[in-house]
Amino acid sequence: MENLIISSPSISIVIPLLNEGENLPELYERLRNVISPYTDCEIIFIDDGSTDNTFEILRQLHEKDAAVKIIRFRRNFGQTAALSAGFDHASGDIIVTMDGDLQNDPEDIPKFLEKIEDGYDMVCGWRVDRNDPLLSKKIPSKISNWLASRLTHIKLHDNGCTLKAYRSEIIKSIRLYGEMHRYIPAAASWMGVSIKEIPVSHHPRTHGKSKYTVSRLFRGLLDLMTVKFLLSYSTRPMQLFGIPGIISGFLGVLTGGYLVFIKFFYDVSIGDRPLLMLAVLLTILGIQFISMGLLGEIIIRTYYEVLNKPIYSIREVIE
Repeated sequence: MENLIISSPSISIVIPLLNEGENLPELYERLRNVISPYTDCEIIFIDDGSTDNTFEILRQLHEKDAAVKIIRFRRNFGQTAALSAGFDHASGDIIVTMDGDLQNDPEDIPKFLEKIEDGYDMVCGWRVDRNDPLLSKKIPSKISNWLASRLTHIKLHDNGCTLKAYRSEIIKSIRLYGEMHRYIPAAASWMGVSIKEIPVSHHPRTHGKSKYTVSRLFRGLLDLMTVKFLLSYSTRPMQLFGIPGIISGFLGVLTGGYLVFIKFFYDVSIGDRPLLMLAVLLTILGIQFISMGLLGEIIIRTYYEVLNKPIYSIREVIE
């Protein structure tokens, strides 16, 4: 029976790779079987500085299939940079991302496309039955996901799952840095995007070695703080720094006023009192916080005006 050709928006599948040569042939064949019903689909592999035969296998795949595109980095830049390059070069209306280690299941992709067709802007995978080590991956992931949900108010069970689908106009408007690829839903939430999370299969790694290290967890937590700042204060940094500045300055002036009062009215020596040092410290901190807020306001306004970047996101205009 012939495959049914599905008329659909164009689709780009973006896959970052680092030394996944052993997994590539099977990954490609499974992807080909999944996307064969779709009329316009491309597969973008990003070779993130591999030192094995990954690039040679990619070149062979490209020679026999024009739908395979290759982006080769000069060195290893990390998963966030690889995904960002894939987004920049993707031409599809819908962009799907996944890992290249065969732990994500290519057969899950149609479920993501269906949810996008249902009207969601972003669909995220949830590895309900995750096949990873408990101490080195599962427990740190649960802590990170809980913290991310509390700080960003985006209720996702699995921020770290690479298997996701996005509308192109959403993901191409987001600039990624550091380890922020795992917090793309949170970074996009300021635009008012609709997000859906669906369970996906997750398989144990059979070839190659995991690239995950504990240091990535800590780098990710630092980026989570950045995302929280961008979500809450990116257009109003004075509200972040100004409030503690006012409180600190007020307490410093109040403490200093009390010391001046007892000095002039009760002739009490205040030169050797720790309270005087506290008053000076609080006042200086208050000035510094307010100064940082003012500098932040100047930088933010310059950023938006130079890039002509709006501080809003429009879904549609009807005239």
